Amino acid sequence: MTDQRIPLAGVIGSPIAHSKSPKLHGYWLNRYGLRGHYIPMEIASDDLEGTLRALPKAGFVGLNVTIPHKERVLAIADLVTDRAALIGAANTLIFRKDGKIHADNTDGYGFVENLRQEDGSWDPTSGPAAVIGAGGAARAVLAALIDSGVPEIRLSNRTKTRADALRQEFGTKIQVFDWVQAGNMLEGAATVVNTSSLGMVGKPEMRIPLDALSHDAVVTDLVYTPLETRLLREAKQMGCKTVDGLGMLLHQAAPGFERWFGVRPEVDEAARQAVLS
Repeated sequence: MTDQRIPLAGVIGSPIAHSKSPKLHGYWLNRYGLRGHYIPMEIASDDLEGTLRALPKAGFVGLNVTIPHKERVLAIADLVTDRAALIGAANTLIFRKDGKIHADNTDGYGFVENLRQEDGSWDPTSGPAAVIGAGGAARAVLAALIDSGVPEIRLSNRTKTRADALRQEFGTKIQVFDWVQAGNMLEGAATVVNTSSLGMVGKPEMRIPLDALSHDAVVTDLVYTPLETRLLREAKQMGCKTVDGLGMLLHQAAPGFERWFGVRPEVDEAARQAVLS
């Protein structure tokens, strides 16, 4: 930052009031004594491109992007990373000094780093992964699992055609299971991931039977409200290592913060508590 302008960043979406990102980035700015602000902004779809082009002129250095804009920003960005293109969505924008908008997706990175931090022995190559859900979050998880060397991915979604579409896109490493057979895909799975909204506050509970779940499987849920979902609670009772979804939120935020404010923030218990407080 060669000029004297205070760098601004933020998160855009609609709605946005629920976002925990302002708490997290505000905590990091304060922790490292950095000049800067991080602002939540509710932006309507019709205003998206105009807003993205105007914000750099107001001192913004970048943004996080959430629903419903993560796919559309790819068409607006001037530069798109390979992983954002593969996932088909961006969650991080960098406003470059040459005026260009650079789009990236750090969701898969955040997913993997959360597993590695919470379970130091997690080995993605040790066996199949079972993934529940076929939405935007699933795309990031599938890309990250494939990149990490998972030998096989079993995928199930309430609407099977969406899972079939992901298999067509991501390749034959993915095996699709009918929703009524989702419990069967857990047999022998080394990693189990819920990418759906099932189990979230205000959403239906996860009803997939866990009888076939191996006691040495690592089970993670991207839902973090509540922090311990029914899936995680029952898996823990079966002896599985469980990882909640809050860490993914923290880890996916770190690369953007570093690009915008110049310091790589530490993801630790203090950061978790800052978000939870």
